[in-house]
Amino acid sequence: MTGPLIDVHALRHELSGDDPPVLLDVRWALGGPDGAAEYAAGHVPGAVYVDLDTQLSRPRRAGEGRHPLPDPVALQEVLRDAGVRTGSRVVVYDAAASTSAARGWWVLRWAGLQDVRVLDGGLAAWTAAGFDVSTDVPLPDPGDVEVAPGALPVLDAAEVADLARSGLVLDARATERYRGDVEPVDPVAGHVPGAVNSPTTANVSADGTFLPADDLRARFAAVGVGSGAPVGVYCGSGVTAAHTLLALEVAGYTATLYPGSWSEWVADPARPVATGADPG
Repeated sequence: MTGPLIDVHALRHELSGDDPPVLLDVRWALGGPDGAAEYAAGHVPGAVYVDLDTQLSRPRRAGEGRHPLPDPVALQEVLRDAGVRTGSRVVVYDAAASTSAARGWWVLRWAGLQDVRVLDGGLAAWTAAGFDVSTDVPLPDPGDVEVAPGALPVLDAAEVADLARSGLVLDARATERYRGDVEPVDPVAGHVPGAVNSPTTANVSADGTFLPADDLRARFAAVGVGSGAPVGVYCGSGVTAAHTLLALEVAGYTATLYPGSWSEWVADPARPVATGADPG
């Protein structure tokens, strides 16, 4: 396996080969548009649609964040229905900037799949290269993949609180949400005390492709990554934080996701909240 990204030309070449990767369309956006409808209107030929809300997450329980990790048995069924077999190479993509595709990448890696890559630039890059899209819905032969959850570590709320003081925790949300100026989704504004802001949107170029590895290293070094301290990442609900995990891997770093993220943190009113530009 190479790095966690694949460009459109390499993907087109692999799809035309004798052993093409399984291709998953994971288009999603907070508040819409509907990913399934976009998939139906046109997708990379051979791609199977996977729903982030219902298949890469499970229903929320009291005290949890908005996108809890999926039930392993249910996830295994989803992946088998998509044709994923033991040892399959998998490529995930979304509309452009890989925000939701990164959640798919991280969940599949957490589930024990080894060879998972994200299409850099997503469907936008595919069509910009002049490649065709399809409205045909594939019916792959059922796979036999065995999901083994826990292949990647996670942080809980108590561990995030500790790491924000003893190591480095990155808050991947927009700066105005980090500061607590606005909070369009969750009931409380602000950030985990001690967390440092590193917005996901700064991981990519204007066309939605990831910045070069050297640029990402410089970006993360500016917020303290690479100092030797362990790194944790959170966002609003564990989706865009996965994008920063992916960017960190491209840059050569490892970090740990707090899946519950801010939506879980503020579900307990006893947990402290910081506001303003300083970590607190």
